[in-house]
Amino acid sequence: MATLPSKDDILRWVEDNPTLTSKRDIAKAFGLKGAERIELKRLLKELEDEGHLEKRKKSYRDPDRLPPVTVLEVAEPDAAGDLFARPLEWHGEGVEPRVLVVPRETDPALGAGDRILAKLTPVKAEGHNYEARLIRRIGATPRRVLGIFRKGPEGGRILPIDKGDGKEWTVAPDATHGAKDGELVEAEHAGSRGRMGLPRARIVARLGDPSGPKAVSLIAIHQHGIPHEFPEEVLAEADRIKPAGLSGREDLRDLPLVTIDPEDARDHDDAVWAHADDDPKNEGGHVIWVAIADVAQYVRPGSAIDREARKRGNSSYFPDRVVPMLPERLSADLCSLHEGVPRAVIAVRMQIDGHGRKIGHRFVRGLMRSAASLNYQQVQAAEDGAPDDATGPLLDEVIHPLFAAYRALVRARETRQPLDLDLPERRVVLSDEGKVVSVSFRDRLDAHRLIEEFMVLANVAAAETLIAKKSPLLFRVHEEPDPLKLDALRETAQAAGFTLAKGQVLRTEHLNRLLDQAAGSDEAELINMATLRSMTQAYYSPANFGHFGLALQAYAHFTSPIRRYADLIVHRALITAHGWGDDGLSKDEIEVMEGTATHISETERRSMAAERDTTDRYLAAYLSDRVGAEFTGRISGVARFGAFVKLDETGADGLIPMRNLGREYFVYDRKSDSLMGSDTGTVIKPGQRVTVRLAEAAPVTGGLALELLELEDEPMPGPRDRPGRSPRRKPAQAKRKAAAGAARGERVRKAARSARKVTRKRH
Repeated sequence: MATLPSKDDILRWVEDNPTLTSKRDIAKAFGLKGAERIELKRLLKELEDEGHLEKRKKSYRDPDRLPPVTVLEVAEPDAAGDLFARPLEWHGEGVEPRVLVVPRETDPALGAGDRILAKLTPVKAEGHNYEARLIRRIGATPRRVLGIFRKGPEGGRILPIDKGDGKEWTVAPDATHGAKDGELVEAEHAGSRGRMGLPRARIVARLGDPSGPKAVSLIAIHQHGIPHEFPEEVLAEADRIKPAGLSGREDLRDLPLVTIDPEDARDHDDAVWAHADDDPKNEGGHVIWVAIADVAQYVRPGSAIDREARKRGNSSYFPDRVVPMLPERLSADLCSLHEGVPRAVIAVRMQIDGHGRKIGHRFVRGLMRSAASLNYQQVQAAEDGAPDDATGPLLDEVIHPLFAAYRALVRARETRQPLDLDLPERRVVLSDEGKVVSVSFRDRLDAHRLIEEFMVLANVAAAETLIAKKSPLLFRVHEEPDPLKLDALRETAQAAGFTLAKGQVLRTEHLNRLLDQAAGSDEAELINMATLRSMTQAYYSPANFGHFGLALQAYAHFTSPIRRYADLIVHRALITAHGWGDDGLSKDEIEVMEGTATHISETERRSMAAERDTTDRYLAAYLSDRVGAEFTGRISGVARFGAFVKLDETGADGLIPMRNLGREYFVYDRKSDSLMGSDTGTVIKPGQRVTVRLAEAAPVTGGLALELLELEDEPMPGPRDRPGRSPRRKPAQAKRKAAAGAARGERVRKAARSARKVTRKRH
């Protein structure tokens, strides 16, 4: 008769033999038969109840270890290009293990979101606990949906909140995750379609009341996949960091550097100071200091914080919260240039002449102490003659010299002629409970422009230095507009009575002339928006293609490493180029620079979309109690399904669906970017003034549905369902009628153009 093993004996066997953990395997290993197996079953049950073992189908395993074959979800490559993955099932009490995927030459390429079946080998390595070999790829991350859960007799349904997704999802009774009726939930695709032909979903997260004050930004965060919770290892690593001292740094603590930020800013990553240049060769010139928090001192390449920062790419800003790129221990503490506290910085000292042209600069790695934490309104008021207790003592030494240097930079800007768009920024003001109190437009003060000009100059200096030192870096690239988009801008300008010259190499000064023509007119916002739409989107690249909008040959982001990963790369490049330490740009980072540029360009666009969606939802909530009210606005775009309107009062964007345009049939003409009525020939196109009625406001989706009442102060025919309406034309008839109307309209326009030419010749 065999001796019954102790609990410790069983646990050692399971640990040493992860592939032989069924009850039969354990019984065979210890030579147990008959009634002994019943006792073994009792021991295994006790170990399971005590939490030492976990039963999985017919086998047992240590809950703090991963099984030798498991399903993993692949993450983004890190800065060194290594591919890591996370286990889909982790039931241990400790930190979720990190798995390094070791590909063979014959393995298919894997990307973020791929799910794989892999064989794991435990390792004792820095940064990961297992190495994985691919067995087979089993698919990408299932599609996620965010919506409102509606409970039903057989589970329930999810109504998506995305404006573009009208399809419902069914949820089985065992897949509700305990969700309550009306809750906001996140779910993933869970198999083939159900009986009703609807896709099936499994709820993976309950997010609470969709009308709750904090739900608006939370919806956008989940919908766009923005990481918003830091892993424990990242927080632990941040907590261990100690502040940098003076060793190896230039002492800048006697310079009266100040931070100038919005009133509600929690972090301060840039400080400035300026004074008249005492170099007799630069009479009338200025010296400008820009000091930026030395994030590279604390975020080392390949560290847990660095991997998470690269994954996020940038911070995301919402009216009620910030999703930071770095943990608060860094962003709001060690890397924030608080008043009176020594802080590590990388600073640039720049000389400009009396015309604002930069004639020299040098970078230093230093230690500074902020003389004051100021806000834009304070600084502007002080310069305008109304200083307060904080700015009064700084007037002569700090504030007046800052504005003197700024005025010189304005002269240089006028010569350079960067694109000068005037697009007011909306500001959503929330109460303490998270409700929308008001929607206004942010003031644009000279104090704002001062900081912008200083930051642009510092970014130029960083790019020029790294180019001169032949160092790899990430450029901020903004390419020239597409010719077809420029043609559309010319047509819009011409329709509004303005001109944009053709047949020459386009420069920003040509666009500025157009913007100057429209300034102060009713069409000013239209022309500014049309100009913005004609631009390409800026992005990051290790290759330099210039910055069209700023009219600069080389430009890099250096001034915000707390909130942009691109700036951290530039900081590391400066450290390596100057030989300041071993925390500069690594070889691994250089090898994956192209991939990093693509990734952070995408995360930037992701954040912009999430921030825009959040603002739309807040505006819809703000207007929801004004359904039926009338508003003025301007047509901002047209499509096959209707016309978009930007409302004057709030800047909110709404849609007039085809059914609310009038009682006639409208046809979309892509070439002229317009809608034309089949009966009257009425043309609806961007730029036209309108009066609309708010028909619907949906805070959960951010959608506003409008009804067109007046077009260019002329009443529109009533909706089709009013008594005495004319019968709706068939689409084919309507298109022929609209085409005929378009031809008539074109003949009229040609005649008008000929008349204008004759008039011009006479004058």
